[in-house]
Amino acid sequence: MEVMVCSMGSSTSRLYSALAQTLSSASTARAEACPEEDEEDEVDVEPCSPDDLLKECEEVLRNRPARLHRSFIFPRDPAPQNRPIRVMQWNILAQALGEGKDSFVQCPLEALNWAERKYLILEEILTYRPDVLCLQEVDHYFDTFQPVLRGLGYHGTFCPKPWSPCLDVERNNGPDGCALFFSRDRFELLDSASVRLAAAMLKTNQVAIVQRLRDRATGRPLCVAVTHLKARSGWERLRSAQGSDLLQNLQVATGGRSGVPLLVCGDFNAEPSEDVYRRFASSSLGLDSAYKQLSADGQTEPAYTTWKIRPSGESCHTLDYIWYSHCALSVDAVLDFPTAEQIGPNRLPSYNYPSDHLSLVCDFSFLDEPDRLT
Repeated sequence: MEVMVCSMGSSTSRLYSALAQTLSSASTARAEACPEEDEEDEVDVEPCSPDDLLKECEEVLRNRPARLHRSFIFPRDPAPQNRPIRVMQWNILAQALGEGKDSFVQCPLEALNWAERKYLILEEILTYRPDVLCLQEVDHYFDTFQPVLRGLGYHGTFCPKPWSPCLDVERNNGPDGCALFFSRDRFELLDSASVRLAAAMLKTNQVAIVQRLRDRATGRPLCVAVTHLKARSGWERLRSAQGSDLLQNLQVATGGRSGVPLLVCGDFNAEPSEDVYRRFASSSLGLDSAYKQLSADGQTEPAYTTWKIRPSGESCHTLDYIWYSHCALSVDAVLDFPTAEQIGPNRLPSYNYPSDHLSLVCDFSFLDEPDRLT
């Protein structure tokens, strides 16, 4: 099957009109039968210009309010010898959950319309153009993100939740899950594993993707993982067990060496006070949280990464993280969060922001003489 993506025409719907008709009927079956895309994937796409696609997004969204302005903070001067690695972590809000389950009482249903919301998500990605992109709550992988990002030069891998809550929503688009994309120009894939996280030796509904990459310019290795842990209060012990299982998988992927460059991105559904956070902070892998760099002392997480209003009230929490191995990587830049005034009294999502979670974006550099991952 051949699918042509990103051919630029005159209609504002030119990006998706043919694509959606071709792939929508098969998306659910493919998501369950083929949890990972590999280099042999049979879907062919036409390369497209990120600048042209960004202009297209802006054109479609011209009647929406201006998007939130965010600036980069630079904790230190970047390493001059190498181009930094830009990493983006984002729970993009599954479409089925946003419209059918999450009850954002201050967000008009029209603001969640997929026909425009997908352009808001793509605009955000194209604005920052990460080398590594880690997403959660992806329920439009095969009909949107995989073909579009592949046309932009990304390799993608998708791992759906076995019992996704999206499947309980009428007219859903299949299960949601985690997706990991990386620039083919920047990295080559060495190894990939999709993990169904366990607790007390029992498989759970939460998943992770762990990949070993090699930087094409420097030959240096990089291990990357994306995950989405169990949500809601009362499940702290399960999240802790899931985090321990993921750490064990990362020990295997890195050979247990703290000097191996490692990035772990995810919606942990856990505040810094939870045990799972402490487990990652004290791991023998030498992990630190990049977004602590926004604080004055470099030791405090942001006040929020998600801010929403549900029937039960306002919910403002820090749940999303980019962990990095501080013995092998340095943080060159961190994308600051918008203020409460910029977000607005109705909070997230909204007409000018597509998810109830804010995206996290960091630039990293390899430190000198890291341990080699072979």
